[in-house]
Amino acid sequence: MSSAARPPATGLGRCRSTREVDGPPLREGLWPDSRLSAIITHKSSHLAIFHSLLLPLLAASTGDVPVTFDRDVRPILSDKCFECHGPDTNKRKAKLRLDREEGLFSLRDGRPVVAPGSSATSELYARITHSDLDSRMPPAEFRHSLNEFEIDTIRTWIDQGAVYEGHWAWSKPMRPDVPAVADASWIRNPIDAFVLARLEAEGLSPSPVADARTLARRLTVDLTGLPANADQVEAFERGGLVEALLASPHYGERMAQHWLDLVRYADTVGYHGDQEWRMWPYRDHVIHSFNANQPFDEFTIEQIAGDLIHESTNEQQVAASYNRLNMITFEGGSQAKEFLLKYASDRVRNLSTIWLGATMNCAECHEHKFDPYSMEDFYRLSAFFADIKEEGVYTRFQEGSVPPERRVVGPEQETRLAELTATIASLQAELERDDPGIATEQASWEARIAKQRKKNKAMDAPWIDDEQSNGGTDEGAWNFVTAAAGAPVRSGERSRRQTGSGTVQHFFHGAERRIVLGTGDKLFAWVHLDQENPPEQVMLQFHVNGTWEHRAVWGKDKISFGGIGTDTNAHRQKGVLPPTGVWVRLEVDPSEVGLSAEHPVDGIAFTQFGGLAHWDVAGLHTVVPSLAFGSTTSPTREAVFTPAEARTDDQSALLRMHFRTIAPSLASVRASIAEATAAHAAYEESLPLMLATVAVEPREVRVLPRGNWMDDSGEVVQPGVPSFLFDGDVGEGERADRLDLAGWLVSDANPLAARAFVNRIWKLLFGEGLARDPNDLGNQGARPTHPELLDWLAVEFIESGWDVKALLRTIVSSNTYRQSSDTRPDLVERDPYNEFLARQTRWRHDAEFVRDGALAVSGLLAPTIGGPSVKPYQPAGHWRELNFPMRTWKQGEGDQLYRRSLYTFWCRTFLHPAMDAFDAPNRENACAKRNRSNTPQQALVLLNDPGFVEAARALAEAPARLAPHQADEEGIGWIWSRALARKAGAEELSVALALLQEERIRFGADPEATRALLAVGMRPLPDDLTSTELAAWTQVSRLVLNLHETVTRN
Repeated sequence: MSSAARPPATGLGRCRSTREVDGPPLREGLWPDSRLSAIITHKSSHLAIFHSLLLPLLAASTGDVPVTFDRDVRPILSDKCFECHGPDTNKRKAKLRLDREEGLFSLRDGRPVVAPGSSATSELYARITHSDLDSRMPPAEFRHSLNEFEIDTIRTWIDQGAVYEGHWAWSKPMRPDVPAVADASWIRNPIDAFVLARLEAEGLSPSPVADARTLARRLTVDLTGLPANADQVEAFERGGLVEALLASPHYGERMAQHWLDLVRYADTVGYHGDQEWRMWPYRDHVIHSFNANQPFDEFTIEQIAGDLIHESTNEQQVAASYNRLNMITFEGGSQAKEFLLKYASDRVRNLSTIWLGATMNCAECHEHKFDPYSMEDFYRLSAFFADIKEEGVYTRFQEGSVPPERRVVGPEQETRLAELTATIASLQAELERDDPGIATEQASWEARIAKQRKKNKAMDAPWIDDEQSNGGTDEGAWNFVTAAAGAPVRSGERSRRQTGSGTVQHFFHGAERRIVLGTGDKLFAWVHLDQENPPEQVMLQFHVNGTWEHRAVWGKDKISFGGIGTDTNAHRQKGVLPPTGVWVRLEVDPSEVGLSAEHPVDGIAFTQFGGLAHWDVAGLHTVVPSLAFGSTTSPTREAVFTPAEARTDDQSALLRMHFRTIAPSLASVRASIAEATAAHAAYEESLPLMLATVAVEPREVRVLPRGNWMDDSGEVVQPGVPSFLFDGDVGEGERADRLDLAGWLVSDANPLAARAFVNRIWKLLFGEGLARDPNDLGNQGARPTHPELLDWLAVEFIESGWDVKALLRTIVSSNTYRQSSDTRPDLVERDPYNEFLARQTRWRHDAEFVRDGALAVSGLLAPTIGGPSVKPYQPAGHWRELNFPMRTWKQGEGDQLYRRSLYTFWCRTFLHPAMDAFDAPNRENACAKRNRSNTPQQALVLLNDPGFVEAARALAEAPARLAPHQADEEGIGWIWSRALARKAGAEELSVALALLQEERIRFGADPEATRALLAVGMRPLPDDLTSTELAAWTQVSRLVLNLHETVTRN
């Protein structure tokens, strides 16, 4: 291509003409295996069934291989018969059920549906071959008719004895015998024996082991999601790479990425306005759990019921936030009942996908048409989650708050909190220690109180005067004024000026120094009403037990608190407005407003309607002022008023502790305790909040006819698991809870959890699961290509203690995993979808790994683990339609721009466009298998996204520092080594050198284009490089970052 023909914006028109991977050229286009990806997505289950049927049945016709029900017949019946003769009671025809043994071998008008050994006398075979189209099954109008191959399969099965088998996934996995093979030299572990036995039976051989560089790159991306460097290639050759990768903190990030897809983790709520919420600590917990190799059964229990574990830890509480990951709504006008049911249904769908490998969503509205999940099963599962405290429609959105929430405490925070708690405990011990001097002080204090009582003379005990020093929260306009400034002052040096129209007030509540009422006490406050502009009404409000329902009012009834025109504790009428121009004492008998000694007052509000007033000293008029405030309680008063010789031991102890809260000689100790307590509270307040799972009294759950949330006619159900899997009680108490459910999921009674997990792990390492649809291990899902291997892995996983790293170590150590991914003519013809596993598989990296790889090879990647989600470069205006409230993408700074994509802010409705282009899911639902597309947008992202352009510039800096024109080959080699962990080939080197020279000329002649390219991104330009040289090398780096080898798992 000539320079003139090249697209002028990039100069990269021929980037993809270079050699991109070892082995034969890729014929299918930009990404390896993209030719097949769309087909696999839509047809893999049927093709897997077809291939698993075809070869054995061709042999079966000659009697060599028996037809089996589960492998060969059940898939046909599921596709063609179960819709009318399956689990769905309402849609079942002729009361015939073919998904169960008893239905298949029942009698119909005296004839057996299936007569073992005799298709000629079997009603099933007679109906599927009937010459009369009106009598043939399936009916002509049914969209799925049986072909000759399928009819012959059913006939052969019957004639061979019609041996019935249960569905492969619904019985407990048993460890199968490891098969014998002819070529035992290929076997590294039992996985290879299962695979090779199948290959030998098919007359195929495995592919050669891939070279060290390919295996190092494969392992590194599979186990950490990052590209391999030269050191890791050497580590592989030394034999230590697998353990190093499993020990890497990036391993947990890689595993978390897949788990977050499953549990639909996001940073936004999903519905309607898709508001932000605080959930990122859950993501960090998952990373930590995988890095710590937490056994998957423990992990499961804590995800579903960590909050219910006795004395649960902070980590277990965070894990239980899994239950809050479902989408929620803040949309006004939505029906709370409807959305509570949506949330419950979402949890059932998610749990059944992850731990049952099941598509239970059908059973929300009707009996499942293909699998034995009933509507009752669906709603019994949802009943487990009926104890979760939540709102149907959230209305109090503020800064991401979605109650209930909890503070998140990590190991460092736990240490700091423990230190602060220890300080408080030490000071408290000092306060409480025995001290003869304190005992003498207490005796003198008691004598003074006795003397005061004997006089029986009440006096004022000020609670607030020149300042509010009782603690708690101040609100309203506290406008202190002085006598020196001409303001009226009743006591001390200041009063509080308050003016306005309508109801105005200043107040405090939650005071630590509370008013403790005694018999005969009166509450008071002084007020001065302006002569020219007096308020129409004044009010005193007292805060007790979190409410303000104790009020006294004077003047016209204008203030609505407690109800205008009423005369109750919440709005007690005290008479006319006080005189103006003079200080007036407002006095309230506590009993008039419903207060008593049992209810300490922790707040007061000075309220008026319009006008101008000055408020001053307020407090308690009492016989014993020293007992008016603080921690005094009715029992304390009773103790202090009881003669010492008549007190009980409890009273003496109570009085001793009370005096230490007021003793003058202990003031400094109390001040230290207050300071330490405040420090503890402040530190705790600084800890991040996140959505919490809090258990409450369970809501009633009913089966909803047709899933209609307005129809309450269905039967009330209690928590339970699918009855065909376990027909018993999973809990020992009256009502099973989430802890019981979690325990059952990872018990021997559930045959699905280990299989589903192992199958997904296999998919991460081979591109496809042994069962091709990880979401559906039921009748409509593809049967495993190697069912014995899947069961062997499941049992191995369970018996290892659900050890995830051990499972991965076993798989990646096998020769099956280590095979080359190069295609072979015999495999293209015999096994185009690699079901026999005669080779490894190629696929384009996941969206996150594409970006992370560019950051890693460029040296920009910030390796920090965990923390709040970040916002890297995103096109301006992408969020312009995001409303309620309107938001803009506030781009991060510094390292926030270069964090792994796992930490990118995940907006469900407006997913980051680069992530979207590379098929990242929006996480509205569980995603066990991402789509893989091949689109022009992907190439545009790699070429033009600021993050990739900036990464290319960073990658270019080192070679650009070499002596110009003398070390170009060395610089190109350095780029190839960083990006691909290999040397550039001769053709690649030639192309890259030509491009470099062309770009030097172009940028040298076009300073504006040079400035535009180098201005992309926030990374500062180096001072030691010329712009032209850096721009030219940036283009070479862009070439390499765009090679499909760079973004392909080989």
